[in-house]
Amino acid sequence: MWLTWRAAMERALYGDNGFYLRERPSGHFRTSVVASPVFAEAVTKVLLALDEKLGRPEPLDFVDIGAGDGALSALVLDLAETGLRDRLRITAVDLSSRPAGLPERVAWSPAAPEAITGLVIANEWLDNIPFDVAEQTPEGPRLVLVDTETGDERLGPAPEQEDLLWMERWWPLRRVGQRAELGRSRCMAWASVIERLARGQAIAIDYAHPVDNRPAQGTLTGYRDGSVVAPIPDGTCDITAHVALDACAEAGEQAGAISTTLSTQRDVLRSLGITGTRPSLDLARTDPPGYLRALARASQEAELIDGEGLGAFGWLSQIR
Repeated sequence: MWLTWRAAMERALYGDNGFYLRERPSGHFRTSVVASPVFAEAVTKVLLALDEKLGRPEPLDFVDIGAGDGALSALVLDLAETGLRDRLRITAVDLSSRPAGLPERVAWSPAAPEAITGLVIANEWLDNIPFDVAEQTPEGPRLVLVDTETGDERLGPAPEQEDLLWMERWWPLRRVGQRAELGRSRCMAWASVIERLARGQAIAIDYAHPVDNRPAQGTLTGYRDGSVVAPIPDGTCDITAHVALDACAEAGEQAGAISTTLSTQRDVLRSLGITGTRPSLDLARTDPPGYLRALARASQEAELIDGEGLGAFGWLSQIR
């Protein structure tokens, strides 16, 4: 069946028996949440700081979009001190079924709450929002169609006018054969998050690229069982691509965000005290078990801030 990439991804990932309706992300690729509970500690620090800025509202929302197995939500609940836990309203948002063993205090929903006062975390969510692909031809941009069974491609019609305008602003194609991953759908998805913020902060975390350094052929990739595979939209693998977070930032501002910060996971986590510093060898002599625990933590921190790995994730933070 020949479809646009956006339609093919929607069908493969979220259609009847789609990949994300039956699979958990942790089974196919490594995320910051899976890498270490230190990531949840960092998120909890952000939540605590926001709680103070908001005047300790009751309830205080924590919304985990693209929650997967709910691990981040459960860890934040566990890390929250009693006074905060009593006010905390946690919503894990995912289209898959509720995981077994998730604490009852964590609500499970296919959509974010309509009005949020607190913190929204969208960790590796935008990269799975379906999008179209366009290729430059001598006659102008054309949509790329894909065979959902084989992954073969051919050129289709021109993109819609709204997508052409998005490309002109955010992913201009300069030469024949260059491709753009049309991120307007992701911008719309992010704007809908900002619109739901009554008061608070929303953070999108994803691999990203800036407008002055878009990849000439895009970043469309498949994952299955921890390995990179061909991105064939037949429902057997995750299909993902890096995100134009700068474009999403502008969409968020148009939706009402009053403050925007674009950074990297490495810089954000280091600002929160996560440095990956190894413990002193003196500790090994005085407290060998403590040294081993500190060494293990340092290793986990180092993975989270690795500039060639998880630390390279973009962090888009917006306040409303």
